[in-house]
Amino acid sequence: MTDRLHYGTPAKVMHWLVVALLVVQFPIGWFMPDVHAGPPGTAMMLHISFGMTVLVVIVARLIWRITHPVAPESSLPAWQRVSSEAVHWLLYAGVLAATLSGWLFASFRGWSVSYFNLVPLPMLAAKNAIAIKQIDGWHQIAEWALLVLIGIHVAAALVHLFVYRDRVMQRMLPGLR
Repeated sequence: MTDRLHYGTPAKVMHWLVVALLVVQFPIGWFMPDVHAGPPGTAMMLHISFGMTVLVVIVARLIWRITHPVAPESSLPAWQRVSSEAVHWLLYAGVLAATLSGWLFASFRGWSVSYFNLVPLPMLAAKNAIAIKQIDGWHQIAEWALLVLIGIHVAAALVHLFVYRDRVMQRMLPGLR
Protein backbone atom coordinates (compact mmCIF):
# COMPACT_ATOMS: atom_id res chain seq x y z
CA MET A 1 0.00 0.00 0.00
CA THR A 2 1.67 3.23 -1.14
CA ASP A 3 0.66 6.78 -0.44
CA ARG A 4 -0.72 8.71 -3.36
CA LEU A 5 -0.65 12.45 -3.81
CA HIS A 6 -4.25 12.87 -5.01
CA TYR A 7 -7.63 11.53 -4.02
CA GLY A 8 -9.08 9.15 -6.59
CA THR A 9 -12.51 9.33 -8.12
CA PRO A 10 -14.13 6.90 -5.64
CA ALA A 11 -12.91 8.97 -2.67
CA LYS A 12 -14.16 12.19 -4.27
CA VAL A 13 -17.55 10.70 -5.17
CA MET A 14 -18.08 9.35 -1.66
CA HIS A 15 -16.92 12.63 -0.07
CA TRP A 16 -19.32 14.76 -2.10
CA LEU A 17 -22.13 12.22 -1.73
CA VAL A 18 -21.82 12.46 2.07
CA VAL A 19 -21.83 16.27 1.76
CA ALA A 20 -25.02 16.18 -0.32
CA LEU A 21 -26.71 13.70 2.02
CA LEU A 22 -25.86 15.79 5.09
CA VAL A 23 -27.18 18.93 3.38
CA VAL A 24 -30.50 17.08 3.11
CA GLN A 25 -30.26 15.25 6.42
CA PHE A 26 -29.71 18.11 8.84
CA PRO A 27 -32.76 20.17 7.76
CA ILE A 28 -35.02 17.11 7.89
CA GLY A 29 -33.82 16.44 11.43
CA TRP A 30 -34.28 20.03 12.57
CA PHE A 31 -37.61 20.77 10.96
CA MET A 32 -39.49 17.52 11.36
CA PRO A 33 -42.42 17.45 13.75
CA ASP A 34 -41.86 16.47 17.36
CA VAL A 35 -40.53 12.92 17.24
CA HIS A 36 -41.45 12.26 20.84
CA ALA A 37 -45.20 12.43 20.22
CA GLY A 38 -45.72 9.05 18.64
CA PRO A 39 -44.65 6.56 15.98
CA PRO A 40 -42.36 7.77 13.22
CA GLY A 41 -44.03 9.49 10.30
CA THR A 42 -42.75 10.24 6.82
CA ALA A 43 -40.26 12.85 7.99
CA MET A 44 -38.71 10.45 10.50
CA MET A 45 -38.65 7.64 7.93
CA LEU A 46 -36.78 9.96 5.55
CA HIS A 47 -34.43 11.11 8.33
CA ILE A 48 -33.63 7.52 9.28
CA SER A 49 -33.29 6.42 5.65
CA PHE A 50 -30.94 9.26 4.74
CA GLY A 51 -29.03 8.56 7.95
CA MET A 52 -28.62 4.90 6.97
CA THR A 53 -27.42 5.97 3.52
CA VAL A 54 -24.88 8.29 5.16
CA LEU A 55 -23.77 5.41 7.42
CA VAL A 56 -23.23 3.05 4.49
CA VAL A 57 -21.35 5.65 2.43
CA ILE A 58 -19.17 6.80 5.34
CA VAL A 59 -18.21 3.21 6.21
CA ALA A 60 -17.32 2.61 2.55
CA ARG A 61 -15.39 5.90 2.50
CA LEU A 62 -13.53 4.96 5.67
CA ILE A 63 -12.58 1.55 4.26
CA TRP A 64 -11.48 3.24 1.02
CA ARG A 65 -9.39 5.77 2.91
CA ILE A 66 -7.64 3.06 4.94
CA THR A 67 -6.94 0.92 1.87
CA HIS A 68 -6.11 3.86 -0.45
CA PRO A 69 -4.20 6.39 1.65
CA VAL A 70 -3.36 9.81 0.29
CA ALA A 71 -0.17 11.51 1.37
CA PRO A 72 -0.60 14.75 3.28
CA GLU A 73 0.24 17.84 1.28
CA SER A 74 4.02 18.07 1.78
CA SER A 75 4.06 21.85 1.45
CA LEU A 76 1.97 22.30 4.62
CA PRO A 77 3.56 23.05 7.99
CA ALA A 78 3.55 20.08 10.38
CA TRP A 79 0.82 21.59 12.59
CA GLN A 80 -1.52 21.86 9.58
CA ARG A 81 -0.85 18.28 8.49
CA VAL A 82 -1.50 16.99 12.02
CA SER A 83 -4.62 19.11 12.58
CA SER A 84 -5.95 18.16 9.15
CA GLU A 85 -5.57 14.45 9.91
CA ALA A 86 -7.18 14.91 13.32
CA VAL A 87 -10.18 16.76 11.89
CA HIS A 88 -10.65 14.16 9.16
CA TRP A 89 -10.65 11.27 11.63
CA LEU A 90 -12.94 13.21 13.97
CA LEU A 91 -15.33 13.78 11.05
CA TYR A 92 -15.52 10.02 10.50
CA ALA A 93 -16.11 9.48 14.23
CA GLY A 94 -18.73 12.24 14.31
CA VAL A 95 -20.70 10.85 11.38
CA LEU A 96 -20.56 7.34 12.86
CA ALA A 97 -21.64 8.62 16.30
CA ALA A 98 -24.52 10.67 14.89
CA THR A 99 -25.87 7.91 12.65
CA LEU A 100 -25.50 5.07 15.14
CA SER A 101 -26.96 7.08 18.04
CA GLY A 102 -29.93 7.96 15.83
CA TRP A 103 -30.48 4.31 14.99
CA LEU A 104 -30.22 3.45 18.69
CA PHE A 105 -32.76 6.20 19.47
CA ALA A 106 -35.26 4.58 17.08
CA SER A 107 -34.54 1.16 18.59
CA PHE A 108 -34.99 2.37 22.19
CA ARG A 109 -38.29 3.97 21.12
CA GLY A 110 -39.37 0.54 19.89
CA TRP A 111 -39.99 1.89 16.42
CA SER A 112 -40.22 -0.50 13.53
CA VAL A 113 -38.38 1.41 10.83
CA SER A 114 -37.51 0.69 7.25
CA TYR A 115 -35.18 2.02 4.62
CA PHE A 116 -37.37 4.29 2.44
CA ASN A 117 -40.33 2.02 3.29
CA LEU A 118 -38.67 -0.76 1.28
CA VAL A 119 -36.40 -2.76 3.59
CA PRO A 120 -37.03 -3.24 7.30
CA LEU A 121 -34.08 -2.25 9.49
CA PRO A 122 -33.01 -4.36 12.44
CA MET A 123 -33.40 -3.08 15.95
CA LEU A 124 -30.07 -2.39 17.65
CA ALA A 125 -31.59 -2.66 21.13
CA ALA A 126 -34.83 -3.45 22.88
CA LYS A 127 -37.37 -0.77 23.72
CA ASN A 128 -36.10 1.10 26.77
CA ALA A 129 -37.86 4.19 28.10
CA ILE A 130 -34.95 5.13 30.38
CA ALA A 131 -32.33 4.95 27.63
CA ILE A 132 -34.36 7.10 25.19
CA LYS A 133 -33.53 10.44 26.81
CA GLN A 134 -29.87 9.58 27.26
CA ILE A 135 -29.35 8.40 23.68
CA ASP A 136 -31.33 11.36 22.35
CA GLY A 137 -28.93 13.62 24.25
CA TRP A 138 -25.95 11.79 22.79
CA HIS A 139 -27.47 12.03 19.31
CA GLN A 140 -27.84 15.80 19.70
CA ILE A 141 -24.30 16.15 21.04
CA ALA A 142 -22.99 14.12 18.09
CA GLU A 143 -24.96 16.29 15.65
CA TRP A 144 -23.60 19.54 17.09
CA ALA A 145 -20.05 18.20 17.32
CA LEU A 146 -20.32 17.09 13.69
CA LEU A 147 -21.54 20.54 12.65
CA VAL A 148 -18.61 22.17 14.45
CA LEU A 149 -16.16 19.79 12.75
CA ILE A 150 -17.78 20.43 9.36
CA GLY A 151 -17.44 24.17 10.00
CA ILE A 152 -13.74 23.77 10.82
CA HIS A 153 -13.23 21.58 7.75
CA VAL A 154 -14.99 24.00 5.40
CA ALA A 155 -13.26 27.03 6.93
CA ALA A 156 -9.85 25.40 6.49
CA ALA A 157 -10.65 24.48 2.88
CA LEU A 158 -11.72 28.05 2.13
CA VAL A 159 -8.60 29.48 3.80
CA HIS A 160 -6.47 27.24 1.61
CA LEU A 161 -8.43 28.28 -1.46
CA PHE A 162 -8.64 32.05 -0.90
CA VAL A 163 -5.84 32.96 1.52
CA TYR A 164 -3.00 30.50 1.01
CA ARG A 165 -3.97 29.78 -2.64
CA ASP A 166 -2.08 26.51 -2.34
CA ARG A 167 -4.33 24.01 -4.20
CA VAL A 168 -4.93 21.90 -1.07
CA MET A 169 -8.69 22.09 -1.54
CA GLN A 170 -8.44 21.24 -5.22
CA ARG A 171 -7.23 17.74 -4.30
CA MET A 172 -10.85 16.86 -3.44
CA LEU A 173 -12.63 18.75 -6.24
CA PRO A 174 -14.21 16.59 -8.94
CA GLY A 175 -12.29 16.25 -12.18
CA LEU A 176 -9.10 17.90 -10.92
CA ARG A 177 -5.71 16.28 -10.29
